[in-house]
Amino acid sequence: MSPLIRLLASLVALMMAMGIGRFSLTPQLPHLISEGQIDLTGAGLIAAANYLGYLLGALDAMRARRPDQVRNRLHTGLWLCVGLTLASYWAQGFWAHLLLRFGSGIASAWVMVMITALSQHIAITANRPRLGALVFAGPGLGVMLTGLLALAANLTGQDSASLWMIYALAALLMLLVILPALPQPAALAARPQTMQPDNRQPGIARLGAIYGLYGLGYIIPATFLSQMANARFHGQWQADLFWPAFGLCAAIGVALISFRRPRPATTRFWLMGGLWIQALGVLACLLPSSAGLALGVILCGTPFLACMPLVMQCSRDLAPNATARNAAMLTACFAVGQLCGPLLAALSSHFSGGLQPALIIAASGLLLAGTLAWQSVSPPAEHALCDAPTARR
Repeated sequence: MSPLIRLLASLVALMMAMGIGRFSLTPQLPHLISEGQIDLTGAGLIAAANYLGYLLGALDAMRARRPDQVRNRLHTGLWLCVGLTLASYWAQGFWAHLLLRFGSGIASAWVMVMITALSQHIAITANRPRLGALVFAGPGLGVMLTGLLALAANLTGQDSASLWMIYALAALLMLLVILPALPQPAALAARPQTMQPDNRQPGIARLGAIYGLYGLGYIIPATFLSQMANARFHGQWQADLFWPAFGLCAAIGVALISFRRPRPATTRFWLMGGLWIQALGVLACLLPSSAGLALGVILCGTPFLACMPLVMQCSRDLAPNATARNAAMLTACFAVGQLCGPLLAALSSHFSGGLQPALIIAASGLLLAGTLAWQSVSPPAEHALCDAPTARR
């Protein structure tokens, strides 16, 4: 099967596992809160459980060495995303949703790590790096899909249970279509995943810190955007436009970074710019108007997924023979930041009655991550983060 078909299947896998299996909670929060199943503090804890599962799934993915282990985690994760979303149809109350979102976090991490390693290997082998970067548009397209389905469900008066069923059926359809075309993990067996020399490791550690702060910074608006819009528009249908718009902006950002692929020497500036633009978007969400929230969608959404291929490019430049292991390690760092975000939101809601303190801290984390990216590449060359010689693609 052609690399193009494999990469397209990878994009749809991320679209399903991340957009539905993972981020479908965001457009559901206004329903769950209005139905009295949870409150805003509980929503933060449920989101934290999801990201805790994502962290554990990413850590477990680091143990996948053999092709059969990679294949099992990928396929199990995809089917779990469908099954747990379907089970949410019958869920009622805080604990049921917390446990289901925890399981969805594990499943989506397995898919994210395995698809990242497999698809990027295919893209590099086929000398199609731009198509490899476009795979990361999958979560954005998935977010847009969940948002549009939520809008349609709300306009027809559906409740949260019906929307979970709609999401599950959409996920099942996508999975059945892509199953024959999923990347084959046996391709990685021919390329040993070895540790890099010690002089490379500080760069990977710094990259992990940047990725963790990135996870902390974006996750609060990404988790609570629908609820913030619902509060601004008092439950009117216009509030449902913000989440699909966020996903559309994210997909456009990935396309832009793919077709204007930065040279290794400039990757840090692209990453720095993306992180600082997101920080401005988080601060824009604090403005007491719908225009501020719309600006936040554009500024947060557009660099949201574009930063991911930039980070993975930096990782490949640092350690071209350890892409799978480092993808799992970086995903774990990302998950730690994401886990801290909802916990911070829950504390913010409990003590201040709103998300304003959490948003300020999130913006500060993104500013710090951008600063680290800016400072990370400097002579001597052996300490470079992204200016290391690029592996032949």
